[in-house]
Amino acid sequence: MSGGKKRNWWRGLGYGLAVFAGLIAVLWAVFATPDIPVAQLRAKYTNAASQFVELSPGTTIHVRDEGPRDGFPVVLVHGSNASLHTWEPWVARLTAKGYRVVSLDLPAHGLSGPTPQGLYTGAAYAGIVEQLVDRLGLKRFALGGNSMGGGVAWRYAVAHPDRLSALILVDASGQPMPKGSSPPLGFRLARVPVARDILATVTPRSLIEKSFQQSVSNQAIATPAMVDRYWELLLYPGNRRATVQRFGQYSGDDGAAAKLPGLTVPTLILWGREDRLIPVSVAQWFNSQIKGSRVTILDGIGHIPMEEAPDRSLAPVLELLSATQIPSQSARANRSSLRAQNRKA
Repeated sequence: MSGGKKRNWWRGLGYGLAVFAGLIAVLWAVFATPDIPVAQLRAKYTNAASQFVELSPGTTIHVRDEGPRDGFPVVLVHGSNASLHTWEPWVARLTAKGYRVVSLDLPAHGLSGPTPQGLYTGAAYAGIVEQLVDRLGLKRFALGGNSMGGGVAWRYAVAHPDRLSALILVDASGQPMPKGSSPPLGFRLARVPVARDILATVTPRSLIEKSFQQSVSNQAIATPAMVDRYWELLLYPGNRRATVQRFGQYSGDDGAAAKLPGLTVPTLILWGREDRLIPVSVAQWFNSQIKGSRVTILDGIGHIPMEEAPDRSLAPVLELLSATQIPSQSARANRSSLRAQNRKA
């Protein structure tokens, strides 16, 4: 190739790259979704029970502590890209029966925002739960988690089994990926600089709507308000970039699951048979790992049973809670439930 042709080739390549970069920039500018101001989100998504607890400098989380103070405590941890609002159907039912229910937005979720350390692993989130229950003075309680939150819950359980009366795993993450398998596409893209920046800024509502519809089997709950909640809370300042960081920190198997066979906490494994994100076969894997655990599979339900079928999904949970409370705590819960009923009468 002559010198002139080489120069023209490089010039053409440079021009093509410039056009491509310009096109990406235009698309980015058109489809980029701005953050929603904190004050606006708090006004819409807090309630009278909401409080913001500073666990350490720069780490403040949104918490709801509901129900009678002397009720038996139940702590609930949401899944990836969800928030404490996912538990509202259970919270209403549990508090009506006299339970004290604590739900929280994990860092980089809901109204909690990112942390200065930028660490969003399952172990780090289990540490957040530990700090919160210590701050609230909970000595013994039941712990439940959905999806990623289920992974957080069992990690806490293997580290602090003496603190738990019961463990509730709802379509939980945690089965190690087979050796040689590749992480999900989103996790791989989170490690590519340009893709990482796009994921952190381009978040069309239609993408969240499609994702939510694919997560549930009961499509009746995929209302505009529900989709708005998932979408808008993802637009909390810093949450999207922190989410990309979290995806990039995913390892597939951190070795923690190897401790599950030693877990003796009474455990309920609750699963939607039509879960397309974490297949129902994982429920049987957990059952094989945790001695004495019981499994309940819900027909016609997907990845989020507590929102798709609150009463059906809560029924086995209530059985577990009733069977694992010490008598004095059970009696207090019953008294609180009776008082609540009398007030309504």
